[in-house]
Amino acid sequence: MNRKTILCSILLNSMILAAGAESATTLTIQTDEPSKVISPDLFGIFFEDISYAADGGLYAELIQNRSFEYSPNDNKRWNSLTCWDLVQRGGAKGSVEVQDNAPLNANNPHYAVLSFESGAGEVGLQNIGFDGIVLKQGEKYDFSLFAKQLAGTPGSLQVRLESKTGELLGEATLPPLKSGWQKYSITIQASNSADSARLVLLSRQKGKVALDMVSLFPQKTFHNRPNGLRADLAQVIADIHPKFMRFPGGCLTHGDGLDNIYHWKNTIGPVEQRKAQRNTWRYHQTTGLGYFEYFQFCEDIGAKPVPVVAAGVCCQNSGHYIPGSIKGPQGLPMDQMPSYIQEVLDLIEYANGPASSVWGSKRAAAGHPQPFHLEYLGVGNEDAITPAFRERFKLIYDAVKAKHPEITVIGTVGPFPTGRDFDEGWKVANELSVPIVDEHYYMPPQWFLSNFQRYDHYDRSHSKVYIGEYAAHDDRRRPTLRSAITEAAYMTQLERNGDVVHMASYAPLLAKEGHINWSPDLIYFNNTRVALTINYYVQQLFATNSGDTWLPVTMGENTGLVCSAVRDRRTGSLILKIVNPGATPVSYKIAGIKEGGKSATKYLLTGDPMAVNELSTPQPLIPTKSIISISSEMDAPPCSLTVIRIGS
Repeated sequence: MNRKTILCSILLNSMILAAGAESATTLTIQTDEPSKVISPDLFGIFFEDISYAADGGLYAELIQNRSFEYSPNDNKRWNSLTCWDLVQRGGAKGSVEVQDNAPLNANNPHYAVLSFESGAGEVGLQNIGFDGIVLKQGEKYDFSLFAKQLAGTPGSLQVRLESKTGELLGEATLPPLKSGWQKYSITIQASNSADSARLVLLSRQKGKVALDMVSLFPQKTFHNRPNGLRADLAQVIADIHPKFMRFPGGCLTHGDGLDNIYHWKNTIGPVEQRKAQRNTWRYHQTTGLGYFEYFQFCEDIGAKPVPVVAAGVCCQNSGHYIPGSIKGPQGLPMDQMPSYIQEVLDLIEYANGPASSVWGSKRAAAGHPQPFHLEYLGVGNEDAITPAFRERFKLIYDAVKAKHPEITVIGTVGPFPTGRDFDEGWKVANELSVPIVDEHYYMPPQWFLSNFQRYDHYDRSHSKVYIGEYAAHDDRRRPTLRSAITEAAYMTQLERNGDVVHMASYAPLLAKEGHINWSPDLIYFNNTRVALTINYYVQQLFATNSGDTWLPVTMGENTGLVCSAVRDRRTGSLILKIVNPGATPVSYKIAGIKEGGKSATKYLLTGDPMAVNELSTPQPLIPTKSIISISSEMDAPPCSLTVIRIGS
């Protein structure tokens, strides 16, 4: 940071800490000045499978460890029967074991063998899902499994949904099993609601049966998609109205070691043929939420897809959780790079190729013959800028640029806003003329205020910037109103520099109660409730009130306010964002507006600076909406964001 920027930051901080002006300051929107075109894709979201964001979260599957693929590699406390319990009722005796000979396929090698050995009752398995199975009275649930009879007379399996006390909530009976693997499907309607139900599979016939891919799905998923998404979680994401969605993750993408790099091809096709793997964050990925589902979700919510692939190297933090493994970044052997590069090129064909192409046909077979209109591709994530990275990134970048010049590649400049990797990453970007680079930073609120001019002096002739991960973390890394307001102040400068800052997304997006790997997060949830943080509402207000051109705003000195004005030519609206990060109210008037009437829509977000919206919060802090006269004097309360929309 140069001396001028430091002095500007000091001045801004003194403004924020200063008392409000004795008389109303005038905010004059310079509608006669030349406007600045800003990115149409500025505010989006970033989804990473962290803190049970996918399995047990956004992905609507209700059965945990459905294919018996859990292992100590996922979590040292786990095994293939984690989340499953043997059931012996009515005096019956039996056992269960996991085998891997003659599986469904090589990608799904393990399955359970249930043995009914003696007695006249019932032997079976039960699963309580992810912290219990939620059922809603009257709603229908699709059950399926793959099974085969191994020994004894072929019999039927009874499928029961029970409360934790054993109350029957729904049941059905499968047809008699056959000797080869076959899929069996039924629908069960819940007779009552329950938050902690369980699935029970029961056999009344002596013998042995093999079981795999045991699944229970609510029919009411987001947009009623099969193999779809939890409706309430998906809807609150859609309600942000993001311009894009980055997926499937950050560190998860380049993985915990070369064997853990995320390969998109393992995540498409029938779910029983997809390849599961350990999650970087010490749990399990079924890949039921795979690339097809990611692309489809982007389309459903009107967000441009931004997939991220590894740059041929694994995460520099690799091996920190696995005893005896090699620690640090490693590159794929160079003789494997041609096939890996082809994998990246095939992803573009999968997204955009015609249904007659090799990979476009696989998209069409999944039910989407039309292209997904991919524009962006991230290569790398927070990588240490090592020689191995440089060499492999260049190979991938050159190949994509040569075959798909229509694709905008997003590079990476390390995990921090300064430092060696940041500087070296920018050198790589400048040498190769990478269109966009991905900057990341998780910092205290004061950092965001002190770096308010960060992008004012970026060279406009170099790469554009995507701030792929950022958040202001407050005391105990909580998402407070204070952190949200400092983010809002910072976001006004992203609009001001929307010609160089092309995209930005808060991170992480989702975190499940009891399974949180990282804080703060934008949305917290459990099996029945969703808590929208105050930071969520800031992101939503900016995304739903974005514009395509930025207009200068002048105001008096030492007001303590931070402002941004944008015009949305699509709707004809003029939108003013006013942030007061300080501790005193500031009175203001708006001038310079020539079009529209004298009324406008006002959104106000304010309250206790340390307020937090949590799952246990009885009355969450949310924005208020009102119709105001723009000719009147108004107040910006302490620690507040005000959005004024003039026009439709």
